[in-house]
Amino acid sequence: MKNQLTINWQHFLTTYWQKKPVVIRQGIANFSDPITPDELAGLALEEDIESRIVTNKDGKWDAQYGPFESYDHLGESHWTLLVQAVDHWHESAATLIEPFRVLPHWQFDDLMISYATAQAGVGPHIDNYDVFIIQGMGKRRWMVGDKNPNYLEFCAHPALLHVEEYQPIIDEELNPGDILYIPVGFPHNGISLTESLSYSVGFKTPSSQEMLSSFADYVLDTVNKQIYYQDPDLKLSQAPYQIQNYEIEMLKSQLCQLINNQELFIDWFGKHITQPMHELDIIPLDPPYTFEELQQEINDGSQLHRVPSIRIFKIGKQGFIHSQRIALNEQYIDLLCQKEILTEKDFNDPTLLNGMLDLINQGFWYFSD
Repeated sequence: MKNQLTINWQHFLTTYWQKKPVVIRQGIANFSDPITPDELAGLALEEDIESRIVTNKDGKWDAQYGPFESYDHLGESHWTLLVQAVDHWHESAATLIEPFRVLPHWQFDDLMISYATAQAGVGPHIDNYDVFIIQGMGKRRWMVGDKNPNYLEFCAHPALLHVEEYQPIIDEELNPGDILYIPVGFPHNGISLTESLSYSVGFKTPSSQEMLSSFADYVLDTVNKQIYYQDPDLKLSQAPYQIQNYEIEMLKSQLCQLINNQELFIDWFGKHITQPMHELDIIPLDPPYTFEELQQEINDGSQLHRVPSIRIFKIGKQGFIHSQRIALNEQYIDLLCQKEILTEKDFNDPTLLNGMLDLINQGFWYFSD
């Protein structure tokens, strides 16, 4: 299934990306839902798949986390089923993210799908990520406010953080194929007018605090030699209790030297950014393949499939997958990043298969049968 976006990306990036929200009418023309409500409910049965139900009946908000086995008690209105990371588990739904790969994919979070009954929603809130909301079956009304750091947020329920009333700058009904883009920090509220499906393609980057914490942990685990402050040109001070400005600058420089160490920083970031954001269907092989067994599978025509939505990126000439470095040269890293399915013709050089042996045995690739 191919989904063609009608977005002029250059105009979109210049005018809207992380600047202001916009409704893109028929962003996907002739849109057809890649998943049914029953299939979505089936995913919510699974222990490993993150799901929740939000209800808003008689002015009272409630949220429950899955897995869910029954929906009969919920009635015909005012409830929503939300399932995270559907791109990990449903092949047809995952095709929705393909046309968005023109954006930096390391910033992509997941495809969240929500099924809503009439008058349902999750309430007015502010997200810490950019999101493209594709309308599937049915209709939803979306009200988006302007960005304001002074909005008051409050817990309408322990699992629901809502925002105070705001004046909408967008108040539109979305029909199948319409797309609403909402940047970080803009309050929004969607209310389903009929039974409906919505697909949220989210882009999220780690905060500076998260990165600093992760980098510090990496340095503690990786850099064996302790680095101490030293001042061989020390001058006698008239006020020993006074920490001098130049000492503060030297301390800052000492810390910055770690971050400015290009090899160290790239190794950390490659491993950090390929950490899974959601549960993955990874099953290590037991017993593991030998190289000869793997070679025979390839020669017999078996195809190697990369685990859906596993994070694999290239930085400089180095490749990273699932928090580890790929021990292959650049041409093979490009191949592994670009192709989700590898066939016999990709393995003319045994170096590639030998370099992938451990990765395959860890479960990052699997044979189609």
